[in-house]
Amino acid sequence: MKLISFAVPCYNSQDYMRHCIDSLLTGGEDVEIIIVDDGSKDGTAAIADEYAGKYPTIVKAVHKENGGHGTGVNTGVHNATGLYYKVVDSDDWLEEGALKKLLATIREHIAVNNLPDMYVCNYVYFHAADNTTHVSEYTKKLNEGFINWKKAKRFHLAHTLMMHALIYNTAKLREHYIELPAHTFYVDNVFAYAPLAYMLNSYYLNVDLYYYYIGREGQSINIQTAMDRYKQQIQVQIMMCNAHKYEFLKTLPKGLKKYMFHDLHAVMMNTLMFSLGRKSKERKADVKAMWKTIKANDKKLYRMIKYRGYPLSVVLCPSFMRPKVMMFAYKLICKKYKLG
Repeated sequence: MKLISFAVPCYNSQDYMRHCIDSLLTGGEDVEIIIVDDGSKDGTAAIADEYAGKYPTIVKAVHKENGGHGTGVNTGVHNATGLYYKVVDSDDWLEEGALKKLLATIREHIAVNNLPDMYVCNYVYFHAADNTTHVSEYTKKLNEGFINWKKAKRFHLAHTLMMHALIYNTAKLREHYIELPAHTFYVDNVFAYAPLAYMLNSYYLNVDLYYYYIGREGQSINIQTAMDRYKQQIQVQIMMCNAHKYEFLKTLPKGLKKYMFHDLHAVMMNTLMFSLGRKSKERKADVKAMWKTIKANDKKLYRMIKYRGYPLSVVLCPSFMRPKVMMFAYKLICKKYKLG
């Protein structure tokens, strides 16, 4: 039995995918690596086939028409045979010692027949420009070991449980999975939010597992790139709001409930920043339509997102200044973490 299935969505990744795959191979026969070639036009497909031929019991190569990162994640979910499922982008990698610790922990939980719905691990921003790192960890919010969601502490500002931190139980994920749309950025927000509400028996392993590469041109976290793609951010925001009704979220354990609301607010802050960061009638109309759609689906959730949870400095400033205030805050975060 494979303990973890790793999906590696690849599009024109020939220059860096080997580093990613080699880091996953350190898991040996305990892991399954699903390389999803998303209609690449360079040597990606050949490299995927090369690894599948060399490691036939570990690596699968799946070739598909180009559909974007989300469809690569979907393909991985549909092809996974491992007990757990994790997405690793083709320019990122896992730390060998942390991966072995995770696999050992899974074996321990199998031995006592107490498998979590999800594992949470730390992730690390790796800055290519100066070879520095910043660790995003959760020790101040979550207890180590099996998480007591009733006592989980409140998350603040942009700190969230990103895709990089999560390893879902495959069966549980499939049970509550929402298919990610094609040719749409920021769908990792949906992946990290929608299934989370059902991961009540979760485990926080305090290891720095995932290394997130910062410095590739055109990355989605770049401010100007994000503002260009604001319509996709709005689409993702609506998907998140449609995933769970307000009344369902209210039934979750206290800490998880607060986190789910926090995640919606955090992503909404980004959505408003990137949508209104440039002035235009079209952008204003699109934001207005977004709020209308959210309200039509769930009035209570609409009121909670729109009128509660924003930092006081945003709430008190005039509406025409709010995008500027939020953009200033986002730039400060980008500067602190060197996000570009």
